[in-house]
Amino acid sequence: MFNLFSIKGGISNVQGFYCDGVNVGMKTSPANSESSDVDGDVAFIRSELPCEVSARFTTNKFQAAPIKHYLNYPKGFKTNFVLMNAKNANAMTGEQGVKDIESLFEKLQPYTNLHNPIMSSTGVIGYRLNQEKIALAFDTFDFNAKNSEKTARSIMTTDSFKKELSFQIELDNGQTFNIAGICKGAGMINPAMATMLCFITTDANIPKADMEELLSEATEGSFNRISVDGDTSTNDTIMLLANGASGAYNKEAFREALNKMTFELAMMILKDGEGANKLVAFEVKGAKNSAEAQKASRALSNSLLVKTALFGEDPNWGRIASTIGASGVACDDSTLTIYYDNLLIYSNEQRELDKEREAKAYKIMKNDSFRVVCDLGMGEGSYTSYGCDLSYEYVKINAEYRT
Repeated sequence: MFNLFSIKGGISNVQGFYCDGVNVGMKTSPANSESSDVDGDVAFIRSELPCEVSARFTTNKFQAAPIKHYLNYPKGFKTNFVLMNAKNANAMTGEQGVKDIESLFEKLQPYTNLHNPIMSSTGVIGYRLNQEKIALAFDTFDFNAKNSEKTARSIMTTDSFKKELSFQIELDNGQTFNIAGICKGAGMINPAMATMLCFITTDANIPKADMEELLSEATEGSFNRISVDGDTSTNDTIMLLANGASGAYNKEAFREALNKMTFELAMMILKDGEGANKLVAFEVKGAKNSAEAQKASRALSNSLLVKTALFGEDPNWGRIASTIGASGVACDDSTLTIYYDNLLIYSNEQRELDKEREAKAYKIMKNDSFRVVCDLGMGEGSYTSYGCDLSYEYVKINAEYRT
């Protein structure tokens, strides 16, 4: 048995971890109109003890230089430092992109002890890192700070709010351990991860094999199920760092905490989808098998026509049906049923949406979140993915991305 508590403080709560974020001039304007402050653009996470590390990266074939740098380390390596920057992805920069990371760590070494340091970047693709600017942060960092908020805000790009969580787990033997996470992401979000950086720290004494198993499980149940716009970034990273400082661990407790954390962070990304107003679960059941359920569900969460219908609050089930039919899965209009939450929208016996039912559907679509449930009537396969609407603001944000 165990108890899980949500606590304030983000990654600052975890024993032996330190973090800070500063501005070196790459970000020059506030993140949103509600603030006059300019966020940081370079940040770090440091552990007093060497950490076991497990990571999952983008499925994009053009992996960014920070990912290539990470993968150059031998399998099973430990680390004590992660350096992060915004505004520049260091992607499509060739071998020089990796060399620039190595050069930055040479500049950082005199400031703090480094053991297999890691870098993570987000921003515009195709430009080399401005090493001189990033290195300015090294004089400004407080390497003993526990400032999760500044760290979380420093990795934001088109995000409108910081994303951080922290849990404390109390085991039945009285021992406790902590797990906390920060992430960024609002656009280029697509199943198989997204323009998303996520860093999870824990002082649990978790074996490396369990880290690999549980991170894969958690990622599949969260970040791999969300879509803002159907695009997959070059830099997607989710990283779990464990220093064992608490001496405590329970596999089932850690599994529940990690699954809860990654799911809630993923939902924060969807809620912050560039210009998004609605979070929608696309549940497909009755598919021929699980793979077909996944295929249909992801087609729905990626469909621009579905997303724009959500934004317009238009209960047009035709877009749902058309997307399923185009996905290539086994389906038939005589066995298909479509629900918005618990309201039947379409079935073989009820194909036309009368005014009363349309009014009820419209009311559901006014909500900030709801479910679209499609039963294909073909088998036992089921899968749920998560998406959001697509608004005018999304076009504006991305049209002006470099300005």
